[in-house]
Amino acid sequence: MTETAAKTAEDIRNLRALHPQMRERDFARIHGIAEGQLVAAEVGLSAIRIRADVEAVLTGLTSVGEVMALTRNESAVHEKIGPYEKVSFNPHASIVLGEQIDLRIFPSRWVHGFAVEKTAEDGSTKRSLQFFDRAGNAVHKVHGRPATDIAAWNALVETLRHDEQANVIAVTPYAPAVIEGEAAGVDALRDAWAAMTDTHQFFGLLKKLNFERLNALETVGADFAWQLDHAAVESMFRGVAGTDLPIMAFVGNDGCIQIHAGPISNVSPMGPWLNVMDETFHLHLRLDHVVAAWAVRKPTKDGHVTSVELYDENRELIIQFFGKRHEGEGERAEWRAVVEQLPLFATSNAA
Repeated sequence: MTETAAKTAEDIRNLRALHPQMRERDFARIHGIAEGQLVAAEVGLSAIRIRADVEAVLTGLTSVGEVMALTRNESAVHEKIGPYEKVSFNPHASIVLGEQIDLRIFPSRWVHGFAVEKTAEDGSTKRSLQFFDRAGNAVHKVHGRPATDIAAWNALVETLRHDEQANVIAVTPYAPAVIEGEAAGVDALRDAWAAMTDTHQFFGLLKKLNFERLNALETVGADFAWQLDHAAVESMFRGVAGTDLPIMAFVGNDGCIQIHAGPISNVSPMGPWLNVMDETFHLHLRLDHVVAAWAVRKPTKDGHVTSVELYDENRELIIQFFGKRHEGEGERAEWRAVVEQLPLFATSNAA
């Protein structure tokens, strides 16, 4: 990233001044920098460096009241409004298990943190805590709301304030994940798949059998996974929007997975984006990034559960949808019916 290394904080700020309305992520990509470097360039002006100490962050956020939690990847943005509740820290995987904000956090990926304050066009102050991995990619953001306890917010920022307030950060891209060795055969995959008693066993299954996730779906057979037509995405939303059927929507990156659980109501497309704009849940999904859509059936001790999974051009998971259910309960028949009626992929769709 020689171009990235050549840009000073002043260079970045000067470029930003020419494009003040551009989204941060888009600006960073176009100008060959990481988003974390863009935020770092404002340290001493509109940003303060803070420690990306997940335990201290989560503990402190339980005191600030209502906020907006944001987790995204290249193709989906997941926003939930509410308080941080029922937090549990573990150095390998931490949890927020509130009624509104539900997160699975991987602390080793949280490397850089910033508290940002900017003045909006209406004169109000926009506050956020922003966390990035070693490559400068955003893993999670917390945005203040009108109901946020500002005194508690400011106290948390001071607690987290980093001793070093440099306006540059070093970024180290991650090497692409490589699966070493050949994948197991289809019989081994099907046997292990059929033996699952919990959906959380799926990741371990893939690792043990050397399967990339999408490759496993393509291999296992249509009784466990079947490819959907691209139109299935909007069909699914039409099937659940405005009903009482609660769904679960998972959006994640390497540092955080954010979950919505409940009905959805207000669905509206805008250009390439499909948007959900409900009271406490906002979702923005780039339909033009979806290269493959799959329905997936996984066995559990309570019967099989069905999901819809969307993948991008790099064969990476964009988003997952499930029907909401509680441990010990079977899958809702209404959700299963929605998925099983979605249009199937046809070979004529292939480019």
